Amino acid sequence: MNTKTLKSNGTLNTRLNGFSIDDIGDDHLSTGLETPMKKHAFAMSDTEKKERISLLFEEIMDVMGLDLTDDSLKGTPQRVAKMYIDEIFSGLDPKNKPKIALFDNKYNYNQMLVEKNITFYSNCEHHFVPIIGKAHVAYISSGKVIGLSKLNRIVQYYAKRPQVQERLTNQIANELKTVLNTEDVAVVIDAKHLCVSSRGVKDDTSSTVTAYYGGKFNANSKIVELQNYINS
Repeated sequence: MNTKTLKSNGTLNTRLNGFSIDDIGDDHLSTGLETPMKKHAFAMSDTEKKERISLLFEEIMDVMGLDLTDDSLKGTPQRVAKMYIDEIFSGLDPKNKPKIALFDNKYNYNQMLVEKNITFYSNCEHHFVPIIGKAHVAYISSGKVIGLSKLNRIVQYYAKRPQVQERLTNQIANELKTVLNTEDVAVVIDAKHLCVSSRGVKDDTSSTVTAYYGGKFNANSKIVELQNYINS
């Protein structure tokens, strides 16, 4: 449970399950499968959101001492607001969810289908800095097949929001299971977190790997087969 207390210097000290933000440091936290959203997150229009973000980001820049009258900076608050709503966090809005059409498996292809090396860009919800990685998704048809580009679009939709990699992996897997009406799906993500490489420990060589194996993919033979495809 989150609790907030006021420090002697007037700043808020947020605690989670008894630990402060300083105690938690850069550790990964994920409070659930769903992206944490307010109940009325979409009561405000996109235009209104961009206006508000622009004003607030302008204040942040001003607090940092930047000269907002400079020709190079004066348009930055508006650019950031547009980027947040229309681009890098567009996956927060359900209206941007890709529409998926399924087709009969007329080829009678009953082995795994793998779409590998799907490049995605997301943002760490702890520091709002980029997560850059590759997603590999696979499924075994239960009688229906999905257009290949739609696999990419599902990955991009869930990546375009503040994320934790573990949640991103499971959200993609759950969407595939729902759309394809099968448990036989797998998702493997290999990503670099700039909150690790550009700040904090500043480790530029490590990456994070997460995986989801459902249904038939829980068999060791299928995991090995999938890894062989990914690594080939």
